[in-house]
Amino acid sequence: MSIVCSTRRKVLVGLGGLAACSVLPVQASQSVIGLRKLGFYNIHTREREHGSYWIDGFYQDDTLQNFSHVLRDHRQNLAAPMDNRLYELLYQLNRTLNVTEEFHVISGYRSPKTNQMLASKSNAVATKSYHMRGMAIDIAMPDVKLSHLREAAISLKLGGVGYYPKSGFIHVDTGPVRLW
Repeated sequence: MSIVCSTRRKVLVGLGGLAACSVLPVQASQSVIGLRKLGFYNIHTREREHGSYWIDGFYQDDTLQNFSHVLRDHRQNLAAPMDNRLYELLYQLNRTLNVTEEFHVISGYRSPKTNQMLASKSNAVATKSYHMRGMAIDIAMPDVKLSHLREAAISLKLGGVGYYPKSGFIHVDTGPVRLW
């Protein structure tokens, strides 16, 4: 498996515009005692990952790396760091629904090659998808009605929410707030 650095993690340095990958932030924006847990089941690879990604105000790099692995582009076997705001959105979604159930993942990170292939087959796939930047995930929860999952995601107002009832999932991302 390879790990790529997503474009959102690039920083311009100096007059030459040298780009370098940033390291995942070590400390969360809030310094609160406690922990935040998430669980994922990748429906394509049948892999599961559960863990506390945030403990006492600090993101847990090992857990985030494990999450990135299970959320990887399974077609290319490429993983990329996912946006920490996406984990926060999913955590808030669980809290809003009052569940601790794992998310069934239809699509997490997508390499540009995979995204281009999917976009060529469907108008529902954006050519500049947030999936390629580790800022989006397509999910379902078997014990939660899809319409309830959608409404809970919309109520958070933390990014985009797409509804795909015929395919059995919703899309959430950390881009601008919008609905489709």
